Amino acid sequence: MSNRLAAESSLYLRQHAENPVDWHPWGEEAFARARAEDKPVLLSVGYSACHWCHVMAHESFEDPATAEVMNEHFVNVKVDREERPEVDALYMQATVALTGGGGWPMTVFLTPDGRPFYAGTYFPREARGGLPGFADLCRALAAAYRERRDDVEAQAEQVAQRLRSMSERRRGEGELEPSLLEDATVGLARVFDPAEGGFGGAPKFPPSLALEFLLRRAWRRPEDHHAREMAELTLAKMAAGGIHDQVGGGFHRYSVDGIWLVPHFEKMLYDNALLARAYALAHRVTGGAHHRVVAEMTLDYLLREMRLPGGGFAAAQDADSPGGEGAFFVWTPGELAEVLEPAEARAVTLRFGVRPEGNFEGRSILHVVAGVDAVGRELGMDAAPLLASARRKLYEARRRRPAPMRDDKVIASWNGLAIAAFADAGVMLGRPDYIDAATATAAFALDALVVDGRLRRVFADGRADRLGQLDDHADLCHGLLCLYAATFQPRWLAAARSLAERMLELFHDPQAGGFYYAPADGEELIARTRDLEDHPTPSGNSQAAHVLLRLADLTGDPSLEEPAAGALRLVRAEMARFPQAFGTALVTLDHLLGERREVAVVGPPDDPGTRRLIEAARSLAGPADALAAGDPDDAGAVAAAPLLAERPLVEGRPAAYVCRRFTCAAPVTEPEELAEVMAVAG
Repeated sequence: MSNRLAAESSLYLRQHAENPVDWHPWGEEAFARARAEDKPVLLSVGYSACHWCHVMAHESFEDPATAEVMNEHFVNVKVDREERPEVDALYMQATVALTGGGGWPMTVFLTPDGRPFYAGTYFPREARGGLPGFADLCRALAAAYRERRDDVEAQAEQVAQRLRSMSERRRGEGELEPSLLEDATVGLARVFDPAEGGFGGAPKFPPSLALEFLLRRAWRRPEDHHAREMAELTLAKMAAGGIHDQVGGGFHRYSVDGIWLVPHFEKMLYDNALLARAYALAHRVTGGAHHRVVAEMTLDYLLREMRLPGGGFAAAQDADSPGGEGAFFVWTPGELAEVLEPAEARAVTLRFGVRPEGNFEGRSILHVVAGVDAVGRELGMDAAPLLASARRKLYEARRRRPAPMRDDKVIASWNGLAIAAFADAGVMLGRPDYIDAATATAAFALDALVVDGRLRRVFADGRADRLGQLDDHADLCHGLLCLYAATFQPRWLAAARSLAERMLELFHDPQAGGFYYAPADGEELIARTRDLEDHPTPSGNSQAAHVLLRLADLTGDPSLEEPAAGALRLVRAEMARFPQAFGTALVTLDHLLGERREVAVVGPPDDPGTRRLIEAARSLAGPADALAAGDPDDAGAVAAAPLLAERPLVEGRPAAYVCRRFTCAAPVTEPEELAEVMAVAG
């Protein structure tokens, strides 16, 4: 018989609807019952694509004996971390405080008023590996709650006080100075893996945001060879590894080893949006065609497999499929022989290291072990067309396998990242179809996710739900700003400005500076958390600062700079000491401190002269420069981007105005003149 989760919009919650556990969704009903029955709350947090969440569900939550213990002693609450990130963030802080680490599934035991007194992540059904069996743990904690209530209350209050103190940051002190960027680059070099790329050892997660900082630094300072080398090696090693889907494109969540070979096989929208943008940026900075290939494979994967009919993008694809973890993605020599011509199979074997013994449970995760030219020399023919043909055939054969489940909920934050990726890549790679995709997603987001003037976080089953959190506002604003830069359509900039205004109203802390994660009118939890680190999506605090700086440049509104600087001061010490966790803050600081130019191109959008000036401005602009374009007679364009105000045509011809901190040079009408002016202004 189904439990209370059967009617929930969350796929993850519905996956537990047939459990014998008497689950509640998060809400007052569960806590009222806990108070009435004087029972602790067992909070279980996960997400639909999480492999170990499924393992714990199969072992414990589907087991009638374990469920009986849970139902007898606890009020059981199941939370989808992607739908309720504010709940997840709060109790993840508690888990880290209690255990020194965290992850999903997250298992937290609470008093009836929501204070945590014990926490962990995955627990097996039977004791092993130093972990207690889950039912035994439940019995022990229930007994402690009954028989040693004072101890439990003391522990719960201590943790609650720590969570409150963590949210009460002091206003950041100290100057925001260029030495912080230098120190961060040195800090990244200290933890850089010079053999395999990335930062630190296994498990390895794609460091998308640290890579963006390094690439922007290499763009701004071509003499910084070390920043470029760290980024280039990491991007190359990830692209060659098993973490990269060599057949279908896109990236898996992370590698369990230090060489990017064996992934956890879930695919997340945010990873692929961030990585596609990083590879497109690498192509822009270095000119490397191989970066372009990976960016396009990743974005094409999103369009092909993750795009929903309305224009939004699904959240994730599961790690597991009916054949077991990773079964959808791996191959044997026999399977290659069934699908491919002999020469194609040989080329794939040589290129991707397929062996009879395999490298993952007797089968092979495809990963690049030989260059295309080396494969061609071995075969005595051009290998490129063979490999291209083989990839198409393998993809079609794989489509006939039982596929991993897709979680079709649309998350505002992650779709904002996708809009940014498609918009920026569309410009950098010369792909107008990508800009069209970004436009469709932005239109969907503003139509479906904004209800009564408020941004919602989730769209599922035909309706928007959950108040948008800080990252939803900041990331969607980021995407809209990127789309404005790709199209110069005023509606996207106007929407970004409106979203930023609401973000300041709901999340800004005028006393200490920076931003809270949950809105001021959101559900009252035992503490109001802040989103300061990248994990692995951009920190809401830092992304908010970045979009405010960009809006200040486009609008000429200096009042937006102070809350941005305040958000950076809040993490001033951490961004230099732990740079791999503060890539977004470092990008934002680089923007704040760097030479920023404002370029306004005025002219009818369909005038070839306008288009030539826009193309020239894009090719000459640096990573922090603000570009606006529009017809000076278009009141909507000027209202959205005041940078265009009082910038007339020059003798009836389209013109470009170049300013540095709003001190402007004389307008120019030819791309060659624009290049000269920008060289002087830079």
